[in-house]
Amino acid sequence: MIDLRLLREDPDRVRASQRARGEDVALVDSLLSADERRRSSGVRFDELRAEQKQLGKLIPKATGDEKAELLKKAGQLAADVKAADADRDAADAETQELLLRLGNLVHPDVPVGGEEDFVTLETHGTIRDFGAEGFEPKDHLELGQLLGAIDVERGAKVSGSRFYFLTGVGALLELALVNAAMAQATAAGFTPMLVPALVRPQSMAGTGFLGQAAQDVYHLDKDDLYLVGTSEVALAAYHMDEIIDADRLPLRYAGFSPCFRREAGSHGKDTRGIFRVHQFDKVEMFSYVDPEDSRNEHQRLLEWEKQWLTSLELPFRVIDVASADLGSSAARKYDCEAWIPTQGKYRELTSTSDCTEFQSRRLSIRMRDGKQVKPLATLNGTLCAVPRTIVAILENHQLADGSVRVPEVLRPYLGGREVLEPAAQ
Repeated sequence: MIDLRLLREDPDRVRASQRARGEDVALVDSLLSADERRRSSGVRFDELRAEQKQLGKLIPKATGDEKAELLKKAGQLAADVKAADADRDAADAETQELLLRLGNLVHPDVPVGGEEDFVTLETHGTIRDFGAEGFEPKDHLELGQLLGAIDVERGAKVSGSRFYFLTGVGALLELALVNAAMAQATAAGFTPMLVPALVRPQSMAGTGFLGQAAQDVYHLDKDDLYLVGTSEVALAAYHMDEIIDADRLPLRYAGFSPCFRREAGSHGKDTRGIFRVHQFDKVEMFSYVDPEDSRNEHQRLLEWEKQWLTSLELPFRVIDVASADLGSSAARKYDCEAWIPTQGKYRELTSTSDCTEFQSRRLSIRMRDGKQVKPLATLNGTLCAVPRTIVAILENHQLADGSVRVPEVLRPYLGGREVLEPAAQ
């Protein structure tokens, strides 16, 4: 959530952020009104309580009619205090409910617009000319079936659409990717983490995934637990309700977990293969930093993502995501999109977001700097979302006979194998 003090001091900035997100601007005025009622009812409650305490000191000293009158006044005052307390609680609850609906403040340099209004910042690598090489590229599913690596038919039989099996070298390729990604993250100073895939509501809400993203989340009603769509959720909630000494920052974690997404609203999109699925594994970077360092940390996370994709020898571009496509928690987000030959376009492989103090305020995570205690900043960055990375590797590194060249960075994790060969039929 944002700082209420900032909302009071500069409501136009918050209105502009809401407008850029394509969200309800009237929410700002509703929140200002609720906050004013919360503060005024709090003052009213404090005044009545003070009067009640003062009256309580007079009653034991009074006698006769005076005491009777004071007792009568005390009874009325008790009712007024109770009513003021209820008004304060109601106004506070309304304020908190509205505050949780408000997205993070959009960074002023973020391009304004929707999904297609991003700005391309950089382009890396060379797109292969398969025509010049004398063959038509196969898509990842055809290659995966030739290699005995991907089985979507049995995935659908067992679990339904958008599920799959990784088999043989497909399974080995996932393990190689995860181990290589974790090795890079560990070398960069991240603490490796295996995190829960089921979290409580306060963890999911605290990271901002029960707002506009709620329709994409799996909820287990019987247990009131949520399946995470990213290990960001567990990593953000890891220090929930804690105060961290400033000299411990930055704290950096690399989390591995299965991820679950309903893919609501994606009917008909990416239905072939494993690009858009309901369950996948991912290595996620997560940072806790001083808010003054969040912009620099955001650049560092992006550099680690670029290092990873470069090591996989993939052509990719970096985009500055537009305001209406940020998600509620992010003040700014960069995506790295790899070239997918058979689609003839770049597709998202990694993403990194600066969430500033938005999540830490919701999760009550603070830093102690001398005598000052204040919210810290949180940031996240995908290092390796496995299925999409497999898609990009298979398509970009395929050979004419249906085999696939293994990027050098993965070879030590595949027993030195340089090429994935088609499986014997």
